[in-house]
Amino acid sequence: MASDLKPDQNGYGRAQEFDQPGLCMALLDPALTVQQANEEFFRRFGDSSAGVCGRSFRDLVHPSVQQPLMRQFSRLVEGKRQRFASHVVAVGPEDFAFAGTLTAAAVSGDTPDVAAILVLMRSSEGSEDAGVLTHQKKILTEIDARILEGIAAGLSTIPLASRLYLSRQGVEYHVTGLLRKLRVPNRAALVSRAYSMGVLNVGTWPPKVVEDFIK
Repeated sequence: MASDLKPDQNGYGRAQEFDQPGLCMALLDPALTVQQANEEFFRRFGDSSAGVCGRSFRDLVHPSVQQPLMRQFSRLVEGKRQRFASHVVAVGPEDFAFAGTLTAAAVSGDTPDVAAILVLMRSSEGSEDAGVLTHQKKILTEIDARILEGIAAGLSTIPLASRLYLSRQGVEYHVTGLLRKLRVPNRAALVSRAYSMGVLNVGTWPPKVVEDFIK
């Protein structure tokens, strides 16, 4: 059984420790492919070991957090750190997204090299109703994306108009459309909402819209 984790010399892999409600656990190989997992992980990501094991962990997280998360995993695999904790937005079956906390730890084998990575995830309270968008929903035009990035970087209307070769009225028109589309009352709320929905990349400056959301 894929969910029956084998104990190793570091004590990882005792499945009974991880079969707790709301706690997802998986063991990844150094290429970040899911090798084993507990029942909660299967429930969240595919209902069966066949649908989950063998998949890249990168494909199970939201595009907005992939880049910074993969950087942290790389440091684990390279032996530059032993563990890390991070906010994560994960995507389950039928593009159902949920947010939570991820903790990853390097597991050593018979050699100093990293043999596997233990991943623990617990969803945040109420995260299933957070309104996170999945990568299939292309909600922004190219110009909408550039305007959203500019607003997130702190640009006002006139600098945005100059940068994008638009009139002031043209910028305001697109901003109004963005406010309506994301259902927020002002620009500050627009940026906050875009980050919470995963439309803007986490850990990137200047701000960058995830390409998956651009038509």
